[in-house]
Amino acid sequence: MPAVCALAVTLTAGAAACSNPGSGTAGKNGAKDSAVVGIATEPESLSPLLGFGKDGNSKIFDGLLALDTDMKLKPALAAALPEVSADGLTYTYRLREGVTFSDGKPFGAKDVVYTYETVLDAKTNNASKSELDAIREVKATGDDTVVFTLKYPYAPFAHRTVHPIVPEHIASKQDVNSGTFTTRPVGTGPYILTGWSKGEKLTFKANPSYWGGEPEVKKFTMAVIKDDDVRATRLRAGDLDGAILPPNLAEGFKNDSSKKTHAATTYDYRTVTLPTHNKVTGDLAIRQALDVAVDRGTMVDKILEGAGKPAYGPVPTDSEWFAKGTERTYDPGRAKEILDAAGWKPGGDGIRVKNGVRAEFPLWYPSGDKLRQDHALAYASDAKKAGISIKTQAGTWEVIEPRMKSDAVLAGGGSPGDPDFDQYLLLTSTVAGDGFNNMAWYSNPAVDRALVEGRRSGDKAERKAAYDTVQRELVKNPGYTFLTHIDHLYVVDDSWDGLSTQVEPHEHGLASGPWWNVEDWTPKK
Repeated sequence: MPAVCALAVTLTAGAAACSNPGSGTAGKNGAKDSAVVGIATEPESLSPLLGFGKDGNSKIFDGLLALDTDMKLKPALAAALPEVSADGLTYTYRLREGVTFSDGKPFGAKDVVYTYETVLDAKTNNASKSELDAIREVKATGDDTVVFTLKYPYAPFAHRTVHPIVPEHIASKQDVNSGTFTTRPVGTGPYILTGWSKGEKLTFKANPSYWGGEPEVKKFTMAVIKDDDVRATRLRAGDLDGAILPPNLAEGFKNDSSKKTHAATTYDYRTVTLPTHNKVTGDLAIRQALDVAVDRGTMVDKILEGAGKPAYGPVPTDSEWFAKGTERTYDPGRAKEILDAAGWKPGGDGIRVKNGVRAEFPLWYPSGDKLRQDHALAYASDAKKAGISIKTQAGTWEVIEPRMKSDAVLAGGGSPGDPDFDQYLLLTSTVAGDGFNNMAWYSNPAVDRALVEGRRSGDKAERKAAYDTVQRELVKNPGYTFLTHIDHLYVVDDSWDGLSTQVEPHEHGLASGPWWNVEDWTPKK
């Protein structure tokens, strides 16, 4: 979905994408102190006011809180976890002392207030601002304390405060949507952006005044390489120190003793949007039939080579929030029965027709994304057995985005931490068609009500019931065909200590991967 996720601008890969990592400077005892990694996508903006880094780990910025290896909240710009009132409506944060932005100016409460108020401002083009809908007021109490007052008890609110904080003294003096801060940001994080060649690379240097200590990786480059095969080729050639790769390409490095594969479990799903504005995909019977016509298990085995699991909705099956009993069994016979009963009758070529409308629609996927291509082709093959013709097409996001209202897209999404993060922007009818939010234009009053109940209740049992309702409604009326939850595989030179992975969201690149904590890496001796 949004550029917040990996549905970002389409990128070009080329020889200019990065320099040879071996050309970096040497650190203590001659150890290499630079790293170059290959990522698949880049953000549209580097301003947190427009959504960049909202889930943490931006490298340039810090939030009040951060997530550790086990996805537990820990203090960052706050000196401690927040004090929460008994009614769940007030969160008080005491700020860390002595923190400065990379331009040397001090960080303080006014920066926190400015950040959140600006994100929530109607004039700010941030498609994710509804994630902060619970905030009634944010105010500073002196220079070192910030108090959030909420409209309702929003159980995961503390998780939202991993949101990066920007310097009021810079960002407030320019247009929030188009100012230079969107491409030349200043933050408190472990790294300082030194360059951004769009479609090619982002370069960073260690922040010598970082409050957590200057990183030992002094120079860090993220090479933007959209094509999976090109990333693998350049990793093998030594142009990259690490890269994210699909399972079949990661497999090619298993016998390379100089490299190590790091696997991260995720909330990252692949799904097919079924736009309500399309005469075919907007038909309930078509949606229900596709939901049981797809062979998810084979997709996991053949496309992901076991590195993932079947998906029946945005919530992974091993999550405590998953609604047991909502699994859909692969049943092509049932798919045909659903279509027969709804009046979709096979034509001479086997493709079904109803009231003169042929059961056929396009399915777009981004060029160069082999995983999405393979998912799209398998989905189309399964659909054809039920009498539905799907024309798979590759394109850039500039080509795909204008067509999303009526054409299906092989999309991705998912965010750990709380079910509200996964589901609200994906399914709520009020954000339908807002950028990459609710790409299917899904509208279900029962789902809308349950999503509001889930985010406004402070009682876990009530919240579980609400999200169970959402998942059961998706069985009755699927606005998407969820296919798989995929594990992320990274192949990295085995020359650093300190690498680990977190449970990852759909977005993976700047925020995720073994370099989520690159500021903690140390060279192997």
